[in-house]
Amino acid sequence: MRDIHYSLLTAGLAAGVMIATVPSAGAFEIFGVQLWGGDDDEDEMGRIEISDPLPYTVTIQATGVDDAQSIVESASSLWKDREEPAAGKAGLVSKGRGDYRRILSAFYAEGYYDTAISIEANGAEFSDLTLGSDIPPNTNVMIRVNAGGQFTFGRTEVENAPVFEDPDRTPAAVGFETGEVAIASGISAASAIAVEEWRRQSRAKAQEIDRSITANHETQQLDVTVTLDPGPEVRNGPVSARGNTQVDEEFIIYMTDLEQGKSYNPEEVTDARNRLADLGVFSSIRLEESEYVAQNGEMPYVITVEDMERRGIGLGGTYSTIDGLGLSAYWLHRNLFGRAEQLRFDASIEGLGTTNNWEDYDYNFGVSFTKPGMFSPRATGYSSLVASQLDYENYRETSITARAGLSWDLNRFATGDLYGFASKSRYRDDFGTRDFLTFGLEGRGEYDRRDNEFDATRGYYLLATLQPFYEAEYGNTAVRGTLEGRIFKGFGEDDRKVVLAGRAKVGSFYGAPISESPPDLLFFAGGGGSVRGYEYQSIGVQQTDADGDTFTTGGRSLMELSGEVRYRINDTFGAVAFTDAGYVDTGSAFDDVSDLKVGTGLGVRYYTGFGPLRLDVAVPLDKDEDDDEFGVYIGIGQAF
Repeated sequence: MRDIHYSLLTAGLAAGVMIATVPSAGAFEIFGVQLWGGDDDEDEMGRIEISDPLPYTVTIQATGVDDAQSIVESASSLWKDREEPAAGKAGLVSKGRGDYRRILSAFYAEGYYDTAISIEANGAEFSDLTLGSDIPPNTNVMIRVNAGGQFTFGRTEVENAPVFEDPDRTPAAVGFETGEVAIASGISAASAIAVEEWRRQSRAKAQEIDRSITANHETQQLDVTVTLDPGPEVRNGPVSARGNTQVDEEFIIYMTDLEQGKSYNPEEVTDARNRLADLGVFSSIRLEESEYVAQNGEMPYVITVEDMERRGIGLGGTYSTIDGLGLSAYWLHRNLFGRAEQLRFDASIEGLGTTNNWEDYDYNFGVSFTKPGMFSPRATGYSSLVASQLDYENYRETSITARAGLSWDLNRFATGDLYGFASKSRYRDDFGTRDFLTFGLEGRGEYDRRDNEFDATRGYYLLATLQPFYEAEYGNTAVRGTLEGRIFKGFGEDDRKVVLAGRAKVGSFYGAPISESPPDLLFFAGGGGSVRGYEYQSIGVQQTDADGDTFTTGGRSLMELSGEVRYRINDTFGAVAFTDAGYVDTGSAFDDVSDLKVGTGLGVRYYTGFGPLRLDVAVPLDKDEDDDEFGVYIGIGQAF
């Protein structure tokens, strides 16, 4: 048995314990610590300018494990660049010598610490080659690798370990446990989890100070001891702000909500940084913890920010073959009075391409004012005035609506909104022309545990709304409520290769009859965010007029279900198969689901830095004579 022991002031595990037979290699690394040779040798050789290209061929013989060949191919620079000639002798020798380390690290990462590597050029080991060696064009490079046996963890210890409160966040949860495959990255992951747990327990300066590794080649086991220094308990110290900004410094500090003297919590520091980012006024934000802790246990913070342009404009668009082209624009002032107040004007038009009559298009014009930090760093005041003309298949709306209220971040996952509203509106539909004057409240609660808002691969999302109101023209009191849930489960590499996604939504309206209720407060289904394959708001309740003709209105109950299988082809493209279903009923209690509408289809995704671009094609399975044969939907982000 051979022992290897070393200490690291910072955790930086790269791969592996030892190499079995690479006596001629010019460089050697153990767990990310370079013992001799390596980059300096390669860099020196790489700086020699060689103008003559040197083509070569590569053959790989990899044994010892089923996927040895693919491991070598993914790690070897010689193999990856085989289609291009090397930059002379120096370039080829540099690639060959570097491949010892690259291939070795790849096998260490999979738990193979007895790996034997030989890399030859025309029968000569690369480690023996010099610039004076005879290396003719079309040199045959042979890479031979024997993976050896896969090691498992023997003894696994974390000295000075914290008490782990979450069973899913322990060293064992990342494979650092006796009997598990001794993947090198698992040691660093275990150390990082332990350090982070200490930080969650107010030990802001916790760190790994030593790592002892013993490889037993007879039993093919790795004994590992990671030693931590928890450091002292830390409390929040004073917060200061600096940078190129026109936002009030005291307001920046106020919005962090890092109360001086309170026990340190890394999640609260993350929340503080996110709150500053959500203000939408800074192009860069850096919230730094001091390297030093004062004698009284307090740790200062320094915030460095830089402003975005105070004014901005934006343009957007959507398109579907059913709903046509939609265009939108806005102008905003990001920092109206010096405390990140935002004034915004919005305008949009929808339905372009579906008709030549301008009166049939949808218009929205609005102005809104947002005041963050109202009553609390976690509360935001909001007010708006919006004028709309909306021409749907089943009704036309002309309205002006005022809203004012408060949004509150209850914690890092939950938010709540409460608004008052007043609306003056006129609707033209099969009931005739009706005027409404509506006053009410809107309550909204959201709980979001998704890993990504626009492209979730795991987690869930819940949304509930409640809207009691009084309508003055007819003298009716009513209440409208919805409940929606979404769930995501990923599989494969990083839980991203295949994602199963589901959505369910129910809604109910109690109070006034349909004929005396504003249509926009009733329920419809259909469209890109509802039941794909059907026109927007085409799914409703069938009514019969005095002449016996039928027409569609909104209903007093709603149910929608959606399921998707998302397959990520590569880093750029993905494919989706989906089925949506929904129905709307006359009553408030989901009495009849016999008229369920179902649409199904396929889609493609183009992944960008700001979220996937979506193209879906859906067909209705319960097609009425007025429904189209299929619908095409284009947008940004997943359908849900």
